[in-house]
Amino acid sequence: MVRLTRAEQQERTRRAVLGAAREEFVEHGYALAKIDRIAERAELTRGAVYSNFPGKRALYLAVLVALVQDPEAADPSRPPGSLADALGGFARVWLERLPLADDTASGGRLQLRSLAGVVDDERGRTVLAQLARVEALLLAVGLESCAPERSEPARRVRLAELVLTMLSGSAALAEMAPGFGDPFDRARACEHLAGLDLDDTWAPSYLPHVEPAEPVHDAWTPPAGLADEIAGGAVDLGADGLITVLGAHRLGAVEEAVRTVRPGEQATVVVVASDPAETSNLVRLRVADAVGSLRRVFGPEPWQHVRLVIDDAAVAASAIGLSGVGDDTQAAVLVRDGLITARAQGLGAAYAATTAHHPPPSATSRRPR
Repeated sequence: MVRLTRAEQQERTRRAVLGAAREEFVEHGYALAKIDRIAERAELTRGAVYSNFPGKRALYLAVLVALVQDPEAADPSRPPGSLADALGGFARVWLERLPLADDTASGGRLQLRSLAGVVDDERGRTVLAQLARVEALLLAVGLESCAPERSEPARRVRLAELVLTMLSGSAALAEMAPGFGDPFDRARACEHLAGLDLDDTWAPSYLPHVEPAEPVHDAWTPPAGLADEIAGGAVDLGADGLITVLGAHRLGAVEEAVRTVRPGEQATVVVVASDPAETSNLVRLRVADAVGSLRRVFGPEPWQHVRLVIDDAAVAASAIGLSGVGDDTQAAVLVRDGLITARAQGLGAAYAATTAHHPPPSATSRRPR
């Protein structure tokens, strides 16, 4: 008889709970699901379920994270040839989640990654609003990679926001009236958005008023064991570049980090939260869902200099000298040649740290590399 280690037994228990919970949510939906029934399905005690997940919402989010982190998702054989191709391809991939008319209501909601009735508190809504900006930026970086050769890519965030609004509306309608409308019509409609001139630029009004960063010469010992939620796998924080720590209520500042990082350097966003048990999985869910669709259309290339780390234990934040981090944290450091050379906190921290040793680039030239 093979004796399992404690860690192996915990992982086996966790997998059993997740499998049983998914069956429960498919059969009964989130609102009517019961922890006691999940424990019974998994042949475990109620206490064993709660030892792995603090509550039903955390368990539901974990089930959705497992659903979207599909190891079978593959990169495309070739990237899209035009902006219209990219928009249509992304829409078609995204719309695959729509349930069919004969799917059960609860099973369809799980397939839709629906958070209706799950994230219904003010704090959760604030985090979702910030995450929507992260998703739009990730899509925009992919769309901006479709610029013709010898042409500087235009900012595509407003276009990305418009596309995601249309697709999210399709999901909301599918939840209420499954089977209504033709997904291929919606994909073609997204293709036609390529012709819109949205006069999109990145020039935040606060930039001229940002306090300068503090020039420093501090030793930098990057923590190990953290994962990149965009590329997958372990992340190396030792490379030259910008490390921005953002609380769950400040995630919209991810664009500042991406736009201001210098060519050839990494823009790393470290996410911290006051309630990691639920908020971290909410961030993980929405980022993994977006990245899973994007990689099937664009491949990994557009985001090779952008990394996103979920720092549940605040080890990366502590390593750069931050303490007491929470939802409103916003700080950044610049790493060069194994040293931290600039520090900044508050609004515009990423911009201040990046420009500490160099004149700021013009607003129109701040593009993801």
